[in-house]
Amino acid sequence: MENQYNPKNIEEKIYKFWEQNKYFQIKKHINNNFCIIMPPPNITGNLHMGHAFQQTIMDILIRYHRMKGFNTLWQMGVDHAGIATQILISKKIELQEKKDFRILGKKFFIKKCLKWKKKNDNNIYYQIKRLGSSVNWSRTRFTLDDISKKGVKKVFIDLYKQGLIYRKKKLCNWDKKLKTVISDLEIENRITKGNMWNIKYFIVDKLGKINKKQYLPISTTRPETLLGDTAVAVNPNDIRYNAFIGCIVLVPIINRLVPVIGDNVVDIKKGTGCVKITPAHDFNDYEIAVRNKLPMINIFTMDGKICNNCHIYDIHGNISTIYDKYMPCYLKGLKLNQARKKIIHILNKKKILHSVNKIDIFIPYGDRSGSKIEPLLTNQWYLCTKKLSNQAIQVVKKNKIIFFPKQYKNLYLSWMYNIQDWCISRQLWWGHSIPAWYDKLGNVYVGNNEKEIRKKYKISKTTEIIQDKDVLDTWFSSSLWSFLSLDWPKKNNLLKTFHPTNVLVSGFDIIFFWIARMIMMTLHCIKDNFGNSQIPFKHVYITGLIKDEIGQKMSKSKGNVLDPLDIIDGINLIDLIKKRTNNNIKNNIINEINNNTKKIFPNGIKGFGADALRFTFSSLSSITRNINWDMNRLQGYKNFCNKIWNASRFILINVKLEDYNNNLYKNNTLFFNIWISLELNNMLKLYKNAFKSYRFDIASNILYDFFWHKFCDWYLEIIKIVFKIGTLIEIKNYKFTLIYIFKKILKIAHPIIPFITEYIWKKMHNIFNFKSKTIMFQNFPKFNSNMNNQYVIKFMNWFQKIMLFLRKIRIILKNKNIILSLFIVNINEKYKKIILLNKNIIKKIGLLKNINFVDLNYKIPKNSMMKIIDENKIFVLINVKCYNNIKLNNFNKEIKDLNKKILSLKKILLNKTFLEKAPKEIIYQKQKKLKKLILNKKNYYNKDTIL
Repeated sequence: MENQYNPKNIEEKIYKFWEQNKYFQIKKHINNNFCIIMPPPNITGNLHMGHAFQQTIMDILIRYHRMKGFNTLWQMGVDHAGIATQILISKKIELQEKKDFRILGKKFFIKKCLKWKKKNDNNIYYQIKRLGSSVNWSRTRFTLDDISKKGVKKVFIDLYKQGLIYRKKKLCNWDKKLKTVISDLEIENRITKGNMWNIKYFIVDKLGKINKKQYLPISTTRPETLLGDTAVAVNPNDIRYNAFIGCIVLVPIINRLVPVIGDNVVDIKKGTGCVKITPAHDFNDYEIAVRNKLPMINIFTMDGKICNNCHIYDIHGNISTIYDKYMPCYLKGLKLNQARKKIIHILNKKKILHSVNKIDIFIPYGDRSGSKIEPLLTNQWYLCTKKLSNQAIQVVKKNKIIFFPKQYKNLYLSWMYNIQDWCISRQLWWGHSIPAWYDKLGNVYVGNNEKEIRKKYKISKTTEIIQDKDVLDTWFSSSLWSFLSLDWPKKNNLLKTFHPTNVLVSGFDIIFFWIARMIMMTLHCIKDNFGNSQIPFKHVYITGLIKDEIGQKMSKSKGNVLDPLDIIDGINLIDLIKKRTNNNIKNNIINEINNNTKKIFPNGIKGFGADALRFTFSSLSSITRNINWDMNRLQGYKNFCNKIWNASRFILINVKLEDYNNNLYKNNTLFFNIWISLELNNMLKLYKNAFKSYRFDIASNILYDFFWHKFCDWYLEIIKIVFKIGTLIEIKNYKFTLIYIFKKILKIAHPIIPFITEYIWKKMHNIFNFKSKTIMFQNFPKFNSNMNNQYVIKFMNWFQKIMLFLRKIRIILKNKNIILSLFIVNINEKYKKIILLNKNIIKKIGLLKNINFVDLNYKIPKNSMMKIIDENKIFVLINVKCYNNIKLNNFNKEIKDLNKKILSLKKILLNKTFLEKAPKEIIYQKQKKLKKLILNKKNYYNKDTIL
């Protein structure tokens, strides 16, 4: 082995060794199965720290269960990422072809997407491999591959037949730049300064006469939407306005008569307490309209301009004729901000504007397009999630699916109790086509293909039918991923063998958007041999969000992103800054990014290797929602790996094959061998318990503490002494136990740090002829409940305290190599026996001339340093001159501290300003404290100082 640990020299070679030997593939002869479905990363870009974090956790679980004898499958796949990919590829086409992608056509666009996917797959796979992930590469899947297309189509058709999928005109989030609906997950709400306009809506009497003196002041932040008003609402409990419920008011400019209704949703304290209801352009208003059966008037086009005519619908999305379609000609075709200015101008001119207040308002923007999102009535496909939710609620309530940490169970349930039907269609080219066709009369036909539909519905070839141009929401195919990724609906044994999967590792931000939907869809679609619904997974482990060192979310726009590969391999400062500022960063924050990067990484990032990164991720996986990245901790775990490397070098240099194979020395009869075996066994119990509860942070700390503080700091140091002064039998016994314990340490550490443990295992395999050339399939060590010699642990803890006491004495004496005589008062017989059996080793460890046992009547000399450790007085005799020097030093230190405090108080009490302004009680307390300190000093001079 090389003298220095250099992960760059071993990690890629080790991964190649694993791949060549097909160690990650399914072992069909094993009955116990363990499966994790990897949340498929998007094909749009590189993996970030969040991916690396979650993949580390998944790989730890896979490797752990593989070593426990399970047939493991870590199912890999990538996500087609509908909107994200469409934006990315459309921009690339516009740059390369100098044309809008729509002009070049759908076939050309899809071809470009697939080409990008093929190229970026390799990049994603490379990153995953560099992390050490033991993914089954023989089974990579894609959410838009042929098997997925077949499965998605089947689910859609089945749900449609069951009446669980329907098409309807409803209010959606409309991105006018992308020209598609988007989900709530894809919206970023920004706080901005805005206006609350209060507009006069005049009361109209029963004869249709407008009362110019009586009006309701209507509060709105969007005056342009008054063109679509169909009611005014007040809270029935608002005594200012509840008498107006049932009256008619006039909508200004459009001159539409609308009713005043009562609804408890109206906030009495917000604005004037009167709100206009525009159901086609506000989600709250839409719900009020549905409850009160109000018509809905669409006034925007899909590109965000005022319509030429109002489009009026009932609550079912059907065309309505309740109101006329009149739209003022001077507003037609205007952009929304232009229409707002025009309307405000008219309201002012006609003196209809009551007042304007400055407020903070939330404005929704598309997180990918950056475009302002408009609520808009559009025809979309919906899934009746309300009908699917009950079963998904029950399996979690009954703990058939268990959340870790447990607080996320309540979060999941709170969402599920308030679930709304899911809009599953998107106006994109990239995605799963909707298997629906339309004739000229608007009739809908759902089926696998046009040929099947014509045959089933007896539609002649002369009758034109056109397929729906929309695609399905990316989350729709993702919601089927637990069984789609196992090749459903293809008939094979994969689903039978590995479904339900064992655990899903994911983030809290997509509990509803992915996890909840996966539970609903799997329960509905997948049945066992007895016809019972299957859950997608038994456990859900929710990770926190990795943030930067000061707790900010890592994002390209902030320039604080860390690339896992840069941590593994290293990157110089110039390239790091270039990487952080080369993502369409605004010029005004480039300098800030430069300065912050130089401050945190003045020399760039040195390569830490994958194992140190994995250990850091493992140690950070606590139950908290937000996790601050810590480079110091990363360095600490690099040091840990280096410690393992050095320990293995010591073993390989000092232990030979004959030492390991000699059966005479396999029984641990020597005390320190018994102790380290007990400590390992205790550590193993705690380690496994931590794994059961997904507390990888605890498991990491347990492993670190045992290896560094018990194995290295104590056991290895004891062994070095044994190798020098022990008998031949002792040396051989210790050598065998050393290998035995270190083998177990490698096995226990392997799931977390696989590269270095595999490399060392291979080296030891070559020397000691281990049965397997890889550590991956070694049996994970088992806890031995019969190992219960707790007095050994108790003695060792007591003994270690004595050694620390001796170390402190040497620090005080400023002589780390001084030989001391140790006295132990009233020792029990068990402890005495252990010391006598290991006297030479203990004397060498403690640099002791001799160890003396004395009874309670023994008079401890004055020139001694004494400490009570557990139940025993422990003391060391000190040379009289040294002892007096120590007393004098302590005395001088105490007097110096007292003088400093006395001087400080005297200065305060001589300060005239303080005496004039301070309360009398404060002055009195200071004077009292000064007198006490002076008395303490006097008493200290009058008594003997004791160390």
